[in-house]
Amino acid sequence: MRPRPLVPDDFEVPEGLEHERFRLRMLTVNDVVKDFEAINARVAPDGRDDPWNATTLEQNLVDLGWHQKEFQLRSSFDYAVMSPDGSRLLGCVYVDPSSAEGVDAEVVWWVRASELESGLDEVLGGFLRTWIEGWPFTKVLWPGRTDPW
Repeated sequence: MRPRPLVPDDFEVPEGLEHERFRLRMLTVNDVVKDFEAINARVAPDGRDDPWNATTLEQNLVDLGWHQKEFQLRSSFDYAVMSPDGSRLLGCVYVDPSSAEGVDAEVVWWVRASELESGLDEVLGGFLRTWIEGWPFTKVLWPGRTDPW
């Protein structure tokens, strides 16, 4: 069974974009090593450590393959937050369907603990709020962050 697309066929899903502090691009299986390192150094929105200690490299590869396929099917969109030069994965952004009534999507993101002090979490969050306004959503939730807009 094929999942329902999150966006209409005529919406051009951004494959990536440039910002002075980071680059967003589709998360793929090719990111397995960089992503595995980053998820074990990630931080929760409140600043607490939030590593996926139980995740193995192999399980991470499976997860990335799943995310990549969902992107191709247009049912969910997961982005790697890369350093401007593309050498380091700094975090991830997930644009997923919501199960809440009347809500189109949920946007979740995380960054490495090392990026918290530099303010990347806030910069990324502010950017995402503006960026997601260009998507064909009426109502979006930001779990763990703020109320819907």
